[in-house]
This record gives sequence, structure tokens and C-alpha cells, in this order.
Amino acid sequence: MIIERLAALREVMKRERLDAFIFPSTDPHHGEYVPDHWKGREFISGFNGSAGTAVVTMQEAALWTDSRYFLAAEEQLRGTSFVLMKQGMEGTPSIAEWLGQKLSAINGAEVGMDGMVNDVASVEQMKMELRRQGGITLRTNFDPLALIWKDRPELPPAPIVVHPLDYAGESAAHKIGRVREALRERRVYGMLVSALDDIAWLLNLRGADVHCNPVFVSYLLLTQETATLFVDRSKLTTQAEVQLERSGVKVDDYDHVADALWDYGEYNILMDKGETAYTLYQKAACQEKVGASPIPAMKAVKNEAEIAGYRRSMLRDGVAMVQFLRWLKPAVEAGGETEVSIDRKLTALRAEQENFRDISFDTIAGYQDHGAIVHYEATPETDIPLRPEGLLLLDSGAQYADGTTDITRTIALGPVTEEQRHVYTLVLKGHIQLSLLKFPKGASGTQLDALARKDLWREGMNYMHGTGHGVGSYLNVHEGPHQIRMEWKPTPLVAGMTVTNEPGLYLAGKFGVRIENTMIIEPYMKTSFGEFLQLQPLTLCPIDKAPIDVQLLTDEELQWLNDYHARVYEELSPLLDEAHRLWLQEATAPLARG
Repeated sequence: MIIERLAALREVMKRERLDAFIFPSTDPHHGEYVPDHWKGREFISGFNGSAGTAVVTMQEAALWTDSRYFLAAEEQLRGTSFVLMKQGMEGTPSIAEWLGQKLSAINGAEVGMDGMVNDVASVEQMKMELRRQGGITLRTNFDPLALIWKDRPELPPAPIVVHPLDYAGESAAHKIGRVREALRERRVYGMLVSALDDIAWLLNLRGADVHCNPVFVSYLLLTQETATLFVDRSKLTTQAEVQLERSGVKVDDYDHVADALWDYGEYNILMDKGETAYTLYQKAACQEKVGASPIPAMKAVKNEAEIAGYRRSMLRDGVAMVQFLRWLKPAVEAGGETEVSIDRKLTALRAEQENFRDISFDTIAGYQDHGAIVHYEATPETDIPLRPEGLLLLDSGAQYADGTTDITRTIALGPVTEEQRHVYTLVLKGHIQLSLLKFPKGASGTQLDALARKDLWREGMNYMHGTGHGVGSYLNVHEGPHQIRMEWKPTPLVAGMTVTNEPGLYLAGKFGVRIENTMIIEPYMKTSFGEFLQLQPLTLCPIDKAPIDVQLLTDEELQWLNDYHARVYEELSPLLDEAHRLWLQEATAPLARG
């Protein structure tokens, strides 16, 4: 099938005089998950991982992906003529370098990228890199999939519903007013909003167009006088239509956005280069295109109603996690459980909770050496049975109508090695140190990051992912602009932001450890030196005590763990039956030095 698709593509490329075409893993809105309609890279290559880029020339084809998918990609690409390019591995050329080699004999070579599914920053970067490879030209005005993908899925038909004011805490009209004020401060007349979670937040609407994310496919063109939502009108519920009208938002067809930008008559417009499709950016008829959107920073600071929603959803999620953890070890000892089966079990328990809508991301259930693969996703091809020994890394979350959860626990399924115990405790120390930290308002996440790593660094160890990210309020589980990570992220941390606390360590071929709570940034104290903040856990779930080397914990760290567990028991126990309450009592009992 892939061979036939490549042949059809090359016929189209020949007619269009294109020497190569690049298929990314993105859609026009550049979210984490892509609706089926835009899974062009999967269609042309057969590879269904969440990250990767396919490149096809008239004679060859290659696919770039990261280490999470090396095994799956090798299997799925077998017999397709695609060559796997192991991204991040020494000796693997970049896409531009590979094209430079393959097209070196062609005078005036042209490469295609669909300008509607590639953002401005990506296209400009690729143009520059291809120019360095002997002057290769990049063309962005053509989508071959429109001709060769005969059974292409339609855009999702899920209804768009109102996110209640009781959960949102602020009306859409008031949010729009705040955005307009931010634009006036920048002396900008209008903006195009492409990010789906920004649109959902701003309009207090939610959908189900995107896997794990309660958003809907749309654009919003906002000026100082008007607001127009470009969307499939048939998806709007009556309540959503009424809310839009009351908020002063007009509705137009989704595919009319390019025409609206062409007719845009003002001097300037805000279009974020990292979020805006290149084609739409080029369409805007104005002199000046500026800056990053003000919406993410507004969305990141949660109001009282949103915080209350988090607390309710964390209680329900904590109940589901306790039910799961009590079930897990006996089930593993009985045999027959695998990474995939426990994922299904946990999702089923969450689905029993009030206001459950979906999972918030694809569960990471990595047993032993699979736990060392950051962001590993078990598939039927990689799934392995669990045994009553070693460590299981379980990173999961849920979407509830009033909040989004994200939690990681590393669980000892039985006896663990001394190395596992040592690493587990070092990671726990990092988690606790960040939880204990007090810091001045306006500090950035980069300035906090070292606290989570210092005990690992002392032993010459490190992890390469961020320590924390924002979490949406019944929205995307990964939310910016603030982060806690080694790389410089200057966004100031302020009260009301949610952020995860998830240090880890991964020993290839052995095991991985990560411990994560979702936190809320709260005021701590005011002094003559200014306002100070602290991180308080929203997540309510026991941290496995079995793999802890208590002697490595300081008195302060041990006290934090016991205090946290006392709070977990106090808040969850009234919601549990007697059997689960007794289990939780033991799981949260104070830990003492031997």
C-alpha cells in the first residue's frame, strides 16, 4: 500500500516539477495531538508514532524520528522503501543535509512543504538550511495529499459546548476585553489566534476534535472592534451560539480565514511565528506582523474557580489512583498483567469518577528497561508482561470537566535492586527539595530547576527533560509559557500558575524513575525584600515508600514526605470504602528511620 502511495505521490511531484516533498507531524494549529485529517506523514509512510518527519524524493524516501520510536519505526517501515533516520544519533544527517546529498546533481532543485501545516518559524528555518545546501528552493503553495489521499478522513464532527462560568471563573467577554487591552498596550490593532487551547480558553468553549485535548478546530480573528470565529458552524450547540453572540463574536466558515486575512486592512497584526501556518502568515495584507500572543500568559494564571476545580478533580483522580494501586500488586502477582492491560485498568477506574471526560495524554506505563525510555508508549508490538519484581514507571492523567490531572508514580512491584533503591531515593529527594522551595515572585523556572537536580548532579547523573510544565484547566495537559527546566525560560513565575514537579533518572537498558505531582504556586510571605512564593501539591496520591533508602533523606525531607502523606490520607480517606481506606492508611503511614 505504501509503495502505491509513493508511486502516486511521485507522479504528482513530477507534474509539479518538485524534486522532494517534506511531510511533518503537524497540523495547521500546531498542537501536540493531530486530528486524523492531517496525519499525512502517517499516510505516506505507514509510521504512526507521534513524532517524526517523512521526506520523499523521486528515487528515495526517509523518515526521521526520535529514540522513543526506533523499534516501532523499524517494524512499521519494513517493506515500504523508507529508510529510518535515527534523530539525535551521531552520524544521522539533518533533513536539509540529506536533501543536499540526494539532490546535488539537480540544477535548481525544488522541495515542497505544505504551508498550511508548517508554521512560519519552521518554514523560514528550512528555507535557510536548504539555501545552504547548494541553493535548493523551498515551495510552500502545494498539498499533494489533496490529490492522492482518496479516503482522507473528514475534520472531526464533535459538538462544541459551553465551559460553564462556574468552572471558568471569568466570562468570555471579559477575557476578550483583557486581550484587546494587551494589544492596545503593544499598539497592535488585531491578532490571529491559531492555537486551539487559546481559542477554547478565551471563548469558554470546549470540544472533542483532538485526542486527549478538549478543543475544537477553528481560528479566531480578533480586532479592537470585532471578533470572528472561523469554524464548522454545524458543530456549535445552541448554548455555544448564544454564548458567542453575547460575547460579541461572529461566526464564519473555517476555510474562509485566508480570505479574511487577505481583506484585513489595518497597518499591523499579531501572528505568532511558532503557531501560525506559513500560508496564512503570507496572506495577511498588512505592513507589520508582530510578536507572541498575550493569551498563554493570561491562561497560565488560574483564578479561584479554576483552582477550586483542580482541587475537586484531584480528589476524584486520587480516589481512582488509590483504587488502582491497591489492585496493582496482587494482580501482577496473580499473573497475566502487561503494560497495556494496566493502562486500560487505570483508565476504566478514572472513567467511573464524576465529570470524567477523557485521559489527558497517552499513558506511559514503562516496566523495568522500558521505564528508561522517556515518554515511552506501550503498543501491541512493544507490550511486555509485568512481574512481581523491579520498577514500573506510570505517568498518566485525566480530563475532568472541572480540571486536568497529570501524575507520575514509580512503583516497586516486588524486590528491587540496591541501584534502583538508590536512584529512586535521589529522584524523590529532588522532588521534595523543589516542593520545599520558597522563592521571590518573578523568578523563572530555570532558576528553580537546579534544586530538583542537585542530588543527582552530586553523583554525576542528570535527566534531559524539563522538570515542570504548566497544566491547563480542563484544557491541554502541557501548557506554557512558563516551565521549570535547565534551558533558559525567562517567563516569571507568579501566584496562580500550575506547574508539574517531575524530576527523573533513566538508565538505558535497566530502568527509569520519575515522581510527579501537579503543583499550584501560592503566596508565601511578604517582607522588606518583596513578595515570596511557594509550591503546594494539588495531586493527592501516595508516593511508594518501598523503594526508599530512608538514610539518604534529610530530616526535613522525611518530614515533608510524612506531612504530604498525612494530607493525602486526610483528604482521600472519607471518599473511600473500608478496604481502600485501610490500604491507604498503610500506604501513607509515617516513615521512620530504621
